Amino acid sequence: MNQRAARPQARPPVLHDGWLRRSSAGHHPRALEYAVVDVETTGLDVTAGARVCEIAVVRLRGDGTVVEEFATLVDPRAPVTGREFHGIGDADVRGAPRPEDLVGELTRLMSGAVIVGHNLAFEEQFLAAEFVPVGLPPGMPGLCTLRALRAHLDLPRYSLPRASYALSGRWPSGQHTALGDARATAHLLAELLYNAPGPLSYVGALPGRRRSGSDTVGPAAAAGRYKPRLAGVGHGLGQYAGPGTEQSPRLDLRRWPAWWRPLELAPQDCGGRFGSSERARALAGAQARSRRHVALTTAVGWAVGAASIGTLVLGTWTATRGAGR
Repeated sequence: MNQRAARPQARPPVLHDGWLRRSSAGHHPRALEYAVVDVETTGLDVTAGARVCEIAVVRLRGDGTVVEEFATLVDPRAPVTGREFHGIGDADVRGAPRPEDLVGELTRLMSGAVIVGHNLAFEEQFLAAEFVPVGLPPGMPGLCTLRALRAHLDLPRYSLPRASYALSGRWPSGQHTALGDARATAHLLAELLYNAPGPLSYVGALPGRRRSGSDTVGPAAAAGRYKPRLAGVGHGLGQYAGPGTEQSPRLDLRRWPAWWRPLELAPQDCGGRFGSSERARALAGAQARSRRHVALTTAVGWAVGAASIGTLVLGTWTATRGAGR
């Protein structure tokens, strides 16, 4: 057998990481739209057989205007475990749509938006395992609010409920429901952009219009049989008026306490458990980058100054020589 032919092809990433940076060299984050996604699952690891049992998307603009919401239970095609966390049982998902029924609607909601999650890597693994194979287009831009908070704010804890309470004084409602957590993440993102003490830019791929890779519409989608856990939310239910209408609600954005870091941490250093040793390494990296930046700025300043002095001396010498002739 030809070993090169047997080698599997590399799959394109589901999401391309984008970051919020303290710089003007990027895209204005409040001018973008975001699709905040959250999933409830039967376990934590897709490689161990965990599956999605609920998914929600909150579409909003960077100024905190909510454009649309969508949520539904999902048939995991397996026994539902983890009920003590998410409150979903086997009877709840009976008759719920499967991923192939939802991919068209999810593509519509995510198209033209930056995909957002609090610990986005968790959502990404389930999108990759369950929705991309049935048509969700890969390669969309992504933004993790957990990494963004760690990079810019010095908080004791960064979990969604604790960060929300520490920053805005509100405990999120509907915790461990996909829609409740998506709403809380959307609120956190909008307030992060609203409270930035200086220029903040989105650095990464810009969102584009997407089409589902599936040419078929699942039976549940065709019949509109989504199954939201909360009444009044779902396909055609609880959806807000589209962009540009006065009916689109804007989130109540509050001012945050002064938790902002003096130095921005690299978001790439803000993953994992982010305990004391990880925080110390990330901070040391930020300090080293700051020292290099100061040294470079100083060197450039000296070079420009020396060049200016040289030009001045040369001009004076030339003028003096000309006058002496």
